[in-house]
Amino acid sequence: FYRIPKALFQEPRFQSLSTDAKTLYGILLDRMSLSVKNGWLDEQNRVFIIFTIEDVKRTLCCADNKATKLLRELEKFGLIERKRRGLGKPNLVYVKNFSAESSKSIFQNRDFHDSGGFKNASQDPSKSRCNKTKENDTEMSETDPFYSEEADGMCKRTQLEEYFSQSLEIDLLLRLCPDDEDTIYQIVDLLVDTCATNRKLLRIAGDDKPAEVVRSRFMKLNADHIRFVLKCLAENRSPIRNMKQYLLASLYNAPTTMQLSYQN
Repeated sequence: FYRIPKALFQEPRFQSLSTDAKTLYGILLDRMSLSVKNGWLDEQNRVFIIFTIEDVKRTLCCADNKATKLLRELEKFGLIERKRRGLGKPNLVYVKNFSAESSKSIFQNRDFHDSGGFKNASQDPSKSRCNKTKENDTEMSETDPFYSEEADGMCKRTQLEEYFSQSLEIDLLLRLCPDDEDTIYQIVDLLVDTCATNRKLLRIAGDDKPAEVVRSRFMKLNADHIRFVLKCLAENRSPIRNMKQYLLASLYNAPTTMQLSYQN
């Protein structure tokens, strides 16, 4: 079961925080316990978790837009902090403590860092980042099926991140489409995950296609294709039940669809 601090329900300043966001905070707190156990520390000795939008969707059985909204809610109320690690890499999430007289007892037996997250001073941070326990491996394997474990294929992923950063002109896209920042990073994550996978077949638009064919097509995408996908997404009026599959199909078909749209 998950524990949700009662201050989130009793403190006036949290009254406008949605119940789903409060539930998500409890889930993130629970995940923090695992990170503490496995010694996941950043360079500032702060404990972090990796909990992507896909993780939120799967855990709460919600759509992409709602998952994004819930994470932003928690950020707005100062309950979490997200740190980007570079293109293709999932964000680091710091679960923040909140100072309130009624909530001190909740955290008084935990070593919370004032700047965000738990503090584990007894462990060398340089060693803790490489500490991969069996429980941690199990936890990571239950996340996005495209994701390889962080210890495997890192060099390949790094190369893919750098490649897509340049080929898609991500910095330019972010300046031109600031409102689509989350979607742009989600697209990059998806491209990296897909191209790094060891699967032989990938499902695109309901069909199983050879992974090499999909990879080859994705590696030929450019910034114009991404802007076209973002435009189609903004103009879509039908409910999207599976954002990942929608984006995969849109990205795969973007070169052909974009050319046809210009011809018409």
